[in-house]
Amino acid sequence: MKELLRLIEKNARYETKDLAALLGEEEMQVSEQLRQLEEDHVIAGYHTIVNWEKADQEITKAIIFVNCVPERESGYDKIARKIARYPEVESLYLISGKAEFMLQVNGRTMREVSSFVAHKLAPTEGVNGTETMFILKEYKISGVDLDDMREDGERLLVTP
Repeated sequence: MKELLRLIEKNARYETKDLAALLGEEEMQVSEQLRQLEEDHVIAGYHTIVNWEKADQEITKAIIFVNCVPERESGYDKIARKIARYPEVESLYLISGKAEFMLQVNGRTMREVSSFVAHKLAPTEGVNGTETMFILKEYKISGVDLDDMREDGERLLVTP
């Protein structure tokens, strides 16, 4: 199962027959494993990494640190559920360090992201403070090099 998860984490477009061949298993067995992993929410979704800069689409991304106080019965979970409901929030993490949460937020413009922070996030019950950093350029996302080039201009080899 671990190897199956590693394979589809790197390439969710593998066909079941190809996964079965790579794993040395029967196609029906792999298909059933995938179905069970999806049902159990071990596989929580399939995503495409988009290089928005090359797509010539304007998108503004920001990393936001959020300070808050845990609630007596639910700790950080109740606050996290409130924050996660905002459609602007792409990712949400409980972290150690200078803040309790780290968010990635997406918007069309810096003003839109700033408005989200000022009018939705900061007033959220339990939130004590925020620190916003705008992402100026993305070089690598989820292990994928968006430039796909080395410093010397030589293309990197791509392997399955």
